[in-house]
Amino acid sequence: MSKRMLLGLLLCLSMGVVLADTIKLKSDHPDRYVVVKGDTLWDISARFLESPWRWPEVWSFNPQIKNPHLIYPGDEVYLDYDAQGRPILRVQRGAPTVKLSPKVRAERVDTPIATIPLDAISQFLGQPRVLSEREVADSAYIISGSDQRLISGAGDTIYARGLVPGQDPKSRYSVLRVGQPYRNPGAARGDILGYEALHVADAVVDEFGDPSTLRIIHSNRETLVGDKLVPKGVDGVDQAFLPHSPDIPIEGKIISVVDGVSRIGQFQTVVLNRGEQDGLETGHVLAVYQSGAVIRDNFAEKRGEKVTLPDIRAGIVLVFRTFDRVSYALVMESEKAMRLYDSVRNP
Repeated sequence: MSKRMLLGLLLCLSMGVVLADTIKLKSDHPDRYVVVKGDTLWDISARFLESPWRWPEVWSFNPQIKNPHLIYPGDEVYLDYDAQGRPILRVQRGAPTVKLSPKVRAERVDTPIATIPLDAISQFLGQPRVLSEREVADSAYIISGSDQRLISGAGDTIYARGLVPGQDPKSRYSVLRVGQPYRNPGAARGDILGYEALHVADAVVDEFGDPSTLRIIHSNRETLVGDKLVPKGVDGVDQAFLPHSPDIPIEGKIISVVDGVSRIGQFQTVVLNRGEQDGLETGHVLAVYQSGAVIRDNFAEKRGEKVTLPDIRAGIVLVFRTFDRVSYALVMESEKAMRLYDSVRNP
């Protein structure tokens, strides 16, 4: 986990005096729980807390433990209370799995648990998944495969225009296919928040020129003429995902669902119409609300008057990757089936 997460934990723990008194424990919470492989911090917290995303506010550690921000299978999480009677989650180290080096030095080889299920979002972490209109217009593009083929695969040579030497220190590029545009609900056709970018393949430059010659070194699917090329660069996505509420009011919508399903459930990825320019950041937790139904009041003085029922809370999402005007979020809790254009706001 990153330094950012550790600093965030320390900050949240320092805020515990103010915030922990609002934390609600589950009525059937255990007193202790032994961490097993496959657990996440969110899962464990959900055993104790009504709002598991607030675990940083009540998490505490034995100061004698080295790297206390890392939790391992075999560790024991137990419920305690401070002098004021506020709940605290503490950790007691279990017996580690170790490997003895030739110098007879024990090295821990088991892996600390993640904050959230990374396997549900891994495909979204390593590659650009949203392109702005300017990026689409300015990106290099494939004009041909070897022997003028329209379709290419791993190991094949491709030719592209618009590449600039030095964009990536290792001259590596991601091959992306521009997909659907993301728009606000009811927005004009030209009001585009960004474009979905499907990761097709990875390629390395053999020779720069006009056109440049590249070789496909990894392929997820067939590469087509017209696909875009963007520098791979270094993956800077923070995978700590320290959950916290936005500091400013956020009002947004679910504008797309990955895989195009009509009903949204736990651990599915959704696209929000709010991004970095709106103040969203990795780790932000938002509540999802279904719009209240519109009914007719046949008993009012004005018979048949339309009345909108209150919005209904449907679940919780955690933002795990942000772009300029949109963000990806993972559904962590699903109280009701969520749908496209449901609202998101501060929890």
